[in-house]
Amino acid sequence: MIIPRVLVFIVYAPALVGKDGRALDVIHGMEKALPGLRLAWRISESGRPIALPHRDAWLIERIKDGGFPLLCNGDASYPVTVNGSENSALFSPGAQPQLDVHAKLPLDEAVISAAAAMLEAMAEGARSFWGHASRYSYGAEVSEQFRRSPHGPERSPRGLPMLNLPENLPTPEIPCFLGWLNYWSAAAAQAIGFPDPARDAELLTRARRTPSGGWVVKLTDAPLDYDNPAHLDALKRAYERFPKIGGRDSPR
Repeated sequence: MIIPRVLVFIVYAPALVGKDGRALDVIHGMEKALPGLRLAWRISESGRPIALPHRDAWLIERIKDGGFPLLCNGDASYPVTVNGSENSALFSPGAQPQLDVHAKLPLDEAVISAAAAMLEAMAEGARSFWGHASRYSYGAEVSEQFRRSPHGPERSPRGLPMLNLPENLPTPEIPCFLGWLNYWSAAAAQAIGFPDPARDAELLTRARRTPSGGWVVKLTDAPLDYDNPAHLDALKRAYERFPKIGGRDSPR
């Protein structure tokens, strides 16, 4: 199986209300974070990009069901996409509906260099609780960490701790899992106890404060690779440091 060289960005935020301007804030922030990026195309049913000369007005008018439609950069050789969808309260932490914003960008040096700024722009634009940027393959790994039975294993096949399902977390401010880059709002950082100057000295060398008082924290210098023992060790240390992530300090 060939894994696409894609970096996935996802932020989790309060649900959109009406023609919510946060959708545009996300798009404008992404364009500012990556020089030359312009998300002014939609994709037709046949898969062809169609230019949107009045993109901002078009997007606001098409916010519905708590989400916004997919936009792209119109370049099939270097595809960048973003869209937002509402996740039902039934499957969201704290039984509150929330906005999930998903973006996919090529995994190359330009995107890696801009990744922290990109995640910050998306998360701050959406007023997110938390978010992450990870390699495309992260989903299969995290899926093996979710605890679906009280009698399940204590560790995933990679030796990572098991996590409670998102709908079993008490509040949306508690991150569900760790990615390569992690956005923690001020409330999320407080909930998990970050930063502690004595315990987080190493993480703070790879962290940046955001205008809203949140944090973007990078676990490893290069995008997290689960097959790299040093990266896996860094991930294990981070989970050990923050037991609240994934609701592991809560009754199952």
